[in-house]
Amino acid sequence: MDIDAIARALHVLAVVHWIGGLSFVTLVVLPSVNRHPIESERPAMFEAMERSFAPQAKLSVLTAGLTGFFLVWRHDLWDRFLEAGMWWMHGMVAIWAIFTFVLFVAEPLVLHRWFAARTARVPGATMRLVARAHAVLLALSLAATAAAVLGAHGALY
Repeated sequence: MDIDAIARALHVLAVVHWIGGLSFVTLVVLPSVNRHPIESERPAMFEAMERSFAPQAKLSVLTAGLTGFFLVWRHDLWDRFLEAGMWWMHGMVAIWAIFTFVLFVAEPLVLHRWFAARTARVPGATMRLVARAHAVLLALSLAATAAAVLGAHGALY
């Protein structure tokens, strides 16, 4: 089997899982949690669900990054980052970099403690802020994904 086809398939599967999971959390989990009648229970509910998806998201983001890097390296596509018409490649890398930073650096070092401290004081406001942050990340991710698909098929160049 062709290594390039395998790398592309793994890349697409990783992105589908990662952005699909973000969509589910943003559009289903957070609204459901934020409708729970007992405001003080909302953070624990969210964390219980998020804890199940976090390792999967890390694996998907890592796989997307490794396969993306591999494909750029294998096909020597570095010069595309210098072409204005290939701006969508910067978009993909930017979204990947944001999620890599959040999942592997910010969450373990800062966000978990911040979340615990803030939800102890203002659980409802914190959960609304988390929902808004997820919505922004989802919008940016979907825009980058759409641009990448259009760009990869010549529609943006």
